[in-house]
Amino acid sequence: MTNQIISDLKELMTTAPAASVNAAITVSGAADGYVARPSTLGTLFVAFNERGVSAVDLADSPTDFEDRFAYLHGRQALPVERLPAQIEGHLDSAIDTGKPGRLPLDFSELTEFQVAVLRKTAEIPGGQVRPYGWVAREIGKPGAVRAVGSALARNPVPVVVPCHRVVRSDGHLGNYSLGDSDNKRVLLEAEGLDMALYESQSERGIRFTGSDTTSIFCNPTCHHARRTSAKHTIEFRSEHEARRAGFRPCKVCRPASAAA
Repeated sequence: MTNQIISDLKELMTTAPAASVNAAITVSGAADGYVARPSTLGTLFVAFNERGVSAVDLADSPTDFEDRFAYLHGRQALPVERLPAQIEGHLDSAIDTGKPGRLPLDFSELTEFQVAVLRKTAEIPGGQVRPYGWVAREIGKPGAVRAVGSALARNPVPVVVPCHRVVRSDGHLGNYSLGDSDNKRVLLEAEGLDMALYESQSERGIRFTGSDTTSIFCNPTCHHARRTSAKHTIEFRSEHEARRAGFRPCKVCRPASAAA
């Protein structure tokens, strides 16, 4: 039915420029529009509808993006020249910062659980990472670590909702919905994360770091942890080890019970 509507609209507007036809079709709700935007990873294709941004993807060509969008969403995406004002004013900032901010997002195809996972993930600051267990605990589902991973693998708007900032409990980067773990690394390095230090800590089994001047322990990439000088940094392999040493969890990055 949707394809027929699109065909009928195009037939009615055969004398109009293609971009105008596509814009009219997307306004009708018969298909999503899309634009291309630059990013650290290359050209992103960004689809949208009346509810907000519905997809962010890397593709070799517009045709590849259109084919994948149709397969995943069951409707067409058509190129347009301009974005709606409520998206135009926030999209580039959201891509640059990895923070949705006021950008409207279309989560209508997701479950309540998936939406909760993505909204919590959107709170992770740039240049920092949290384990899947942290997300699960923060949304009140501490036993749903695997389900959190599945939800992030289906993130329809990566980069904007920064699932690249969620890693495995052992510190390894893990999979990424937009390419592979190399893309995760590229994004995190661009955000200022010292990947050499982070991966060294992960390989040595370090899950938390603390300051011997405050007796507070953090996720290793927490802003407060990164401000602690090397001579005052204490490394811990578990929450139990940190607490046994008399350290209390950071109230900002909330590391307690997040490494499970």
